[in-house]
Amino acid sequence: MILSDFSTWWQTKPAFEQIFWAFALLFSLFFLLQLVMSFIGGDSDVSGGDADHYVGDDDGTGHQFFTIKNLVAFFTIFGWTGVAAIQGGMSKGVTIGMAVLAGSLMVVMMMILFRSMNKLKQSGTLQMKNAVGIIGETYLFIPPAREGFGKVHLKVQGSLHELQAITDDTEKIATGKLVKVVDVVNDNVLLVTANLS
Repeated sequence: MILSDFSTWWQTKPAFEQIFWAFALLFSLFFLLQLVMSFIGGDSDVSGGDADHYVGDDDGTGHQFFTIKNLVAFFTIFGWTGVAAIQGGMSKGVTIGMAVLAGSLMVVMMMILFRSMNKLKQSGTLQMKNAVGIIGETYLFIPPAREGFGKVHLKVQGSLHELQAITDDTEKIATGKLVKVVDVVNDNVLLVTANLS
């Protein structure tokens, strides 16, 4: 009955509006799943779970704009803004423009918020040297041979942290792989390896 009602409702919508409804509904579901995972997995050990455990620590890598959370936020707001603009009788061009602008503003606000939260976290008592020997999980892939920075999630001093990392490994370490911290470089970057032995 519900599926029949939904199908009837869906077919009454023009194709242009269906696109925005699809973005709004699908990415709202992804957003809710991320939210639930952050509450369920936020206190769990990183080595056994999802890379998106802790929403509050996501600030990307330096100038990283395209993260999973940012894309979900963008398309969620994009979809709902488009739906609202269509309901308000806006033209297609204005609708697309408003949706893109609203989605982009949401991502910028998230980046500013997460960066501020990260600064608060780093001003605490975290001792990076305590991370040596701990096994964590890559959040953003780590380029090989110290060619660039990635991110890792690991539990240090009883709490989950997202920290910058490099590697001396000759191959890149993909997202979601387990890594071991072998050293601390420049007091704030972890040197990790995919060799857990």
